Amino acid sequence: MVRTRFAPSPTGYLHVGGLRTALYCYLFARANGGKFLLRIEDTDQERYVEGAVENLIRTLDWVGLKNDEGPYLDEKGEVQQKGDFGPYIQSQRFDLYKKYADELVEKGQAYYCFCTRERLDELRKKQESLKQATMYDRHCCTIPLAEARKRAEAGEPHVIRQKIPNETLKFKDLIRGNVQFDGKTIDDQVLIKSDGFPTYHLANVVDDHLMEITHVIRGEEWLPSTPKHIFLYNAFDWKAPEFAHIPLLLNNDRTKLSKRQGDVAVEDYIQKGYIKEAIINFAAFLGWHPGAGEETEIFSLTELEQKFSLDRVHKAGAIFNIEKLDWYNWQWQKRLFNEKMQNIAKEIDAKVEINQPKPNVFTYTFASPENKVKFNEEKAKNLREICEKYIAEELLKKDSELMNKALILNEEKIVKEPKTITENIRYFFELPTYDKILLTNAKMNVDEELAKSSIQKATEVLDQITEKDWTEENLKEKLLTLIQSLNLKNGQVLWPLRAALTGQEFSPGVFEMLWALGKEESLSRLKKTAI
Repeated sequence: MVRTRFAPSPTGYLHVGGLRTALYCYLFARANGGKFLLRIEDTDQERYVEGAVENLIRTLDWVGLKNDEGPYLDEKGEVQQKGDFGPYIQSQRFDLYKKYADELVEKGQAYYCFCTRERLDELRKKQESLKQATMYDRHCCTIPLAEARKRAEAGEPHVIRQKIPNETLKFKDLIRGNVQFDGKTIDDQVLIKSDGFPTYHLANVVDDHLMEITHVIRGEEWLPSTPKHIFLYNAFDWKAPEFAHIPLLLNNDRTKLSKRQGDVAVEDYIQKGYIKEAIINFAAFLGWHPGAGEETEIFSLTELEQKFSLDRVHKAGAIFNIEKLDWYNWQWQKRLFNEKMQNIAKEIDAKVEINQPKPNVFTYTFASPENKVKFNEEKAKNLREICEKYIAEELLKKDSELMNKALILNEEKIVKEPKTITENIRYFFELPTYDKILLTNAKMNVDEELAKSSIQKATEVLDQITEKDWTEENLKEKLLTLIQSLNLKNGQVLWPLRAALTGQEFSPGVFEMLWALGKEESLSRLKKTAI
């Protein structure tokens, strides 16, 4: 069975690069009917951040990456563990690492090293002066085991180092293909530090073996560590897992993404209003593509589970483009909103007809006008939930019915960019001061005289329409009939009308604005403009 793991260090919040690694591990396990593990690698206690484990679990749970084994939060928010290979927190496994390090010492695959910091510093400086690779010179490798053990038991400060074979190591990376390293260039790595704590490399290998990890999926920056890990597997006579090193995240200028340049925590994006579906979709495409012939880029987590494969992961670095994340967020806001409104429409009217020719687009026909009103009320309610925190406080006190209409007419803008809602609806409640030149349009041959005449004649027609008949359909019919009778083009009348109603160059159409503002406010604005 395929078993993957995500093994972060609890040194802060989960960043986008870490999320992508976790996602690829999760997707590969799900695509192959396997298990996805979470393991906390906290051997470096100096970098441990209080609360980081809880935050990591909450963030992964929020995006939908729930682990099959490992730490989780119970109903009280306390860390618990599940699975048959625990504990899944390395600080609770220290005895194991010492045991396996001692085993390598007994086998002659590792040795005690008593070199002081001063000697190691001097060695490094000498090698640098000679322009040599800075590596340990195996000064302690020849100390007889009995003597070394006696010195260690007497309390002499020491570490345990692995004896790296002087041989060429070849392995196949599932993304990068055949990889080769020369053992001569690899230092005798420390396995147990002088404080008795294991190094990352030892703990990582021991845990992956004991937890029966079959595939290690991690960032490209870990590729140089892979020969160290494989040499450890060989020293233990263990079968190594398969490795897959995913590409680096890059800025637009192809420099490595840094925290300062944008590699912020996933939690920061959550606080900025990005939704989990968009974040996951975006992260998946940072180095992966479903393949030739696939037109859509919008995939749910479930759909990604069915599509994902490591052979579609790119070797080259992946560009982190915040504009692309914005696009995913808009697409997912729209998709989820439309799905929600479809369900509401069905609940309101059993006779509703829904046509969905392509994803996320639907039209509806209600059996009665009353039910359409109910639907619009629900739509406005849901739109308000999306953007309410961005609406200016003074506007929230305005007429609620007009607010609902303003939200409905700005549906796409709200779903795409809710932060801009105030500037997009303010003119519904207060007509701004605008230059009368806005009423004219050279392309449509609308000069000041024609604009004034069109507004006057339209006002006369609209004044005859009762409040009861003040509907989009009726308003459209009356105005188009007027335009035809004047032998004018639609734009020659509708353009100055819309500008007079809104004071905006861009706004909803004339019929929608007339419906939203109502008869009294619409005529008031038009009559003022026509003077």
